[in-house]
Amino acid sequence: MSPSFEPFNEAKYKALMDGLECIEVSLSAVKENKDFRIDSAFYTSSTRKNPTLSYGKIGDYLIESQYGISKDMNLDGIGYPIYRMDEIHDMLCDLATEKYVGIDAATADKYLLKDGDVLFNRTNSYEFVGRTGIYYYTGTPQVFASYLVRFIPNQEYIFPEYLAAFLSTKYGVSEIKRRARQSINQTNVNPEEVKEIQIPLLTKGLQRKIRKVFHRAHQSRLSAQSVYMEADRTLQSVFPLDGVAFSEKAYTTKTLKESFSISGRLDAEYYQPKYDAYVRALHTFDTVNSLCVIHDRNYRPKENEPYKYIELANVGNSGDISNVEIINGSELPSRARRIVKEGQIIVSSVEGSLQSCALITDELDGALCSTGFYVLTSDSINSETLLLLFKSKIMQALLKQRCSGTILAAVTKDELLSMPLPSIDSNIQAEIARKIQISFSLRRQSTQLLEYAKRAVEMAIEQGEDAALTWLTEKTGE
Repeated sequence: MSPSFEPFNEAKYKALMDGLECIEVSLSAVKENKDFRIDSAFYTSSTRKNPTLSYGKIGDYLIESQYGISKDMNLDGIGYPIYRMDEIHDMLCDLATEKYVGIDAATADKYLLKDGDVLFNRTNSYEFVGRTGIYYYTGTPQVFASYLVRFIPNQEYIFPEYLAAFLSTKYGVSEIKRRARQSINQTNVNPEEVKEIQIPLLTKGLQRKIRKVFHRAHQSRLSAQSVYMEADRTLQSVFPLDGVAFSEKAYTTKTLKESFSISGRLDAEYYQPKYDAYVRALHTFDTVNSLCVIHDRNYRPKENEPYKYIELANVGNSGDISNVEIINGSELPSRARRIVKEGQIIVSSVEGSLQSCALITDELDGALCSTGFYVLTSDSINSETLLLLFKSKIMQALLKQRCSGTILAAVTKDELLSMPLPSIDSNIQAEIARKIQISFSLRRQSTQLLEYAKRAVEMAIEQGEDAALTWLTEKTGE
């Protein structure tokens, strides 16, 4: 007897598709996309729109979009300061950059950033691709690297601050991720596809309010940086860590007993005379080993629990941490194995990112960080002073000296422990701690204001512009 079959009816279809998303797209609609996208997620993950708002493509309201310069960079201060993909935090470009690019004035003129430019990070890890920030000119000409794209909006329709805020909302981020292309090593977003994103055309009244909030946040950040520099000058006044004179001689002579037998190192750079001058300038017999504790016990995240995860790209130039993602334990990378506590400092071990040192504040207590960081505390040096010490030019130079390895050079634990570390007068430490705490408080104010601006854009999409304008006014007093 032949088996009998029931017809494939609508009920069976619904049962089969339960929990799944499906959409039919015509070939002509696929061809309309600039990059001929055929991946299903592109068509099933479109974001919410408010039917009471007018929308338009971002690209229709840009005066210009431009890739940054692709050229070798240096840490020697030669040329123009250059922004890279990890120097955008909290919708603002960092106040200072670490690297420089040696180019002539004519070339630089093509890439010089202007006040109010919007920088968009087009390539990085999946979590950080699409990070967007406003550049505010503070007196130093700066350019931007090829990882970034400059958007210059037509302010007759869209203010730069509003564009940065929208692209940072959950709706903007969703549209960016929808267009992202993932590979084994990194994720990329084509700026031409970003131009296709539909942006609500908010009224000038709400956009002006958002701009004012950005300006206030920027001023708070400038004040925070000023107080941070005061703290650094306090340290320098009693312990001049930056202005060290040393011989320009590029070689030295060491016996086997004076070199390899002690350090195990044969690379010539390790024995440059300047490093001896740095060590002498510290005037100390103490080391990281004698004054600090390294917390390097591995922690295994629980699969079903969410964790704040700190990566190198989260660390700002002033020892602050921002844009931290909350990631489920099962989705964390294998390097997320260090649990941190309030009051600890983290120091990058990776050459090229040694300046990424930060203070763990109360809101990050219990977060995880990458094993690319060393986690330190000290009973004799408070956390704020320890942070400034590790970010000083001398300590940065000594960290760089101790890097070893080929593919990914880094500072080993033994090398870190053997580094000289000076003791600091307790009164000076207290003054430094007070100023750093004020600086961090001002940065938190800046971050909070920017969160208000971003939430106001989301609220405009969800509840309408009047509700967003009223809420933002109440929150900021503007």
